[in-house]
Amino acid sequence: MTALLRDIAYVRSGDKGNTLTIGVIAREPEHYATVLRTVTPDRVKALFGDWVHGPVHVYPMDNIEAVVVYMENALGGGATSTLRLDQTGKSIGNAILRLRLPGDV
Repeated sequence: MTALLRDIAYVRSGDKGNTLTIGVIAREPEHYATVLRTVTPDRVKALFGDWVHGPVHVYPMDNIEAVVVYMENALGGGATSTLRLDQTGKSIGNAILRLRLPGDV
């Protein structure tokens, strides 16, 4: 079975307008290095494909074994403008947990 990000991390997310922010927090300190290898701008962009029209930024937060993912133009115009079903930050934030882990944990 393929290991997924959800096996080693949890998320908190939010949205403002057309911008999405996701905090990915390692469940255990020893998993933080794997979170850093897993959650990269290229991998996040590939996961969401055409849903993210702007850049993806990933900011490490070493002091709490977490990363902040900041996606611009990612919500189809925002909650009041989009035609997407259930496109809020919470549902998309949880979708990032589908990222496959590189190598073994």
